[in-house]
Amino acid sequence: MKNVALVLSSGGARGLAHIGAIEELERRGYCIRSIAGCSMGALVGGMYAAGRLAEFKEWMQTVDRRKMLSLIDLSLSIDHLVKGERVIDALKEVVPDVNIEDLPIEYQAVATDWENGQEVVFRKGSLYEAIRASISIPLFFNPVKRNGMILVDGGVLNPLPLKQGNEMAGELLVAVNVSGSFWGGEPKIKQLLEARRKRSRSLPMSILASLLPEGLDINYFTITQRMCCLMIQQNAALNVKLYKPDVLVDIPMNRFGSFEFDRVDKISALGRTKMRKALDGLGEQTMQ
Repeated sequence: MKNVALVLSSGGARGLAHIGAIEELERRGYCIRSIAGCSMGALVGGMYAAGRLAEFKEWMQTVDRRKMLSLIDLSLSIDHLVKGERVIDALKEVVPDVNIEDLPIEYQAVATDWENGQEVVFRKGSLYEAIRASISIPLFFNPVKRNGMILVDGGVLNPLPLKQGNEMAGELLVAVNVSGSFWGGEPKIKQLLEARRKRSRSLPMSILASLLPEGLDINYFTITQRMCCLMIQQNAALNVKLYKPDVLVDIPMNRFGSFEFDRVDKISALGRTKMRKALDGLGEQTMQ
């Protein structure tokens, strides 16, 4: 049995693929000794580190359009749209809070200090404080104020925290990146949104698609969206070059949308399939 240091990327709802990836690792007999996660990777990794991934997945399977709306506590603040308290409170009912240092496996969550532009790595203290800071998508979630810092999503600087994973326990460094290069070429953002609107009940994606005028592909939203995609992909690719993982599971950014939280079964199944292929490839390399 090989011990694994697991690294889980940011990626919104695409991060539900981390669930399937973890399930496949366990099914194949690997022992996850440590987890470094960013944003959604910090959330899924935290649920696993707490020993409650199955309960978290069951809860996610109950998330539909109505439940998504009920978890959105809108704010009138000028620096964020959603307070983010309601979703954390709901999660705590499923998985109680615990101190990171009391978890059965080593765990780190990465956030970003908005003021000084540096990474902040949570290694102790409240699990949910770490998760809440790591998932604080700028302009969407209310930033977390802690020790004089203003903390936002770790993906701003480090969407795939391989540096942290490389320093943690485990013989095999395994990374799951759910913001990989586009699948099937580079479709326009408008086309992606329209396709997701048609196939998904995800309310945020439907609203975003409907707001974009027909035939107008360049606007404030598409420019911002494109910049974020490129920065995330390039930062993740750079980390892969600097801290080469033994196993890399790369899931294209456009396979699912960032807000499609009502598709946990399909997204986690993709993560399981991708991890299976990656581990099969590792076995072939070992035999050569």
